[in-house]
Amino acid sequence: MPSMSRSSPPRSSPDSGEDDASLIAASRAEPERFAELFHRHAPVILRYVTRRLGRDAAEDVVAETFLVAFDRRSRYDLSRPDARPWLYGIASNLTRRHRRAEVRALRALARGGVDPVTEPFTDAVESRVHAGARSRALPAAQREVLLLVTWAGLTYDEVAEALGVPAGTVRSRMNRVRAKLRRALGDAASPVPTEEPQNG
Repeated sequence: MPSMSRSSPPRSSPDSGEDDASLIAASRAEPERFAELFHRHAPVILRYVTRRLGRDAAEDVVAETFLVAFDRRSRYDLSRPDARPWLYGIASNLTRRHRRAEVRALRALARGGVDPVTEPFTDAVESRVHAGARSRALPAAQREVLLLVTWAGLTYDEVAEALGVPAGTVRSRMNRVRAKLRRALGDAASPVPTEEPQNG
């Protein structure tokens, strides 16, 4: 596989016009072909993760997303021509892991008795993290569905594929999201779609 480290993404390559499944299949014998998948989808995955984590962290997460995808390409279901749900699923898992690690690091720093300038700051950050978590109206599973629909633009079936849950579960979670946001916002316009998005 061409270098796909955080410091040097793969070199640009012309788009062959093949669907994602064909590229992934070809990359099993010719690893360098996976670079085309990176160039095809990395920009949209980066936009999604940046909205959740900020630019610096997002670049690391996206690099890791494609490294994980490359490692798992032999298990990709070739009957699925569009790899975006698969990639968004990997990116979502890594985003959650990054956030958990960040919160653990802040807690450890706050407990560690660091210097007087840093300690109050980390305490304040941790307090904000906990306050933000308590104030969120949506459980993590519902929030993940909402973000994949509204920010990534995936259909319910694609979200189901990304998260490894039945499509009915996605619809149920979105219905709960709508109900909660309508209660929170009153009759104001809801920021979530009122019907399932369509691709194409």
